[in-house]
Amino acid sequence: MSNPLYVINVEAAIYREDKYLIIRRSEKEEHAPGVLSLVGGKVEEKIAENNVLENSLKREILEEVGIEVSNAFHYIESNSFVSDKGYMVVNIGFLCKYESGEPKCVSKDEVSEVHWMSYDEILSNPKAPSWLKASLKKAESVRLRVEKTI
Repeated sequence: MSNPLYVINVEAAIYREDKYLIIRRSEKEEHAPGVLSLVGGKVEEKIAENNVLENSLKREILEEVGIEVSNAFHYIESNSFVSDKGYMVVNIGFLCKYESGEPKCVSKDEVSEVHWMSYDEILSNPKAPSWLKASLKKAESVRLRVEKTI
């Protein structure tokens, strides 16, 4: 990427029944190596497309953990931070329902572990960073609202 104004990042709180898919980021990652995280990644520079956030997130999920999620994406939050390389990152989080596939570390350079964890397990895990816990609290609130409407 050649000196962008912003890097756009998307991430997914993927749920299956009462558990969320959590990854441990590879130690090779530039940003937050080795920490527990949601699945996600950068929106790639390419030609204009519709549903760029959703398509980017589905691609990242497949590339990183090898699973499919439903097409119903539920907005959780947006925030920004400065990356370790000094780029301003705009991060957009979505709630996604697991659909198919067995989660695994497809990209060892990006993901070192994959776990299905309950909401309470994540919140009580000392290795879960504060931003993950904050995002999960919002995701759980959205999930409970979505589940009520189904």
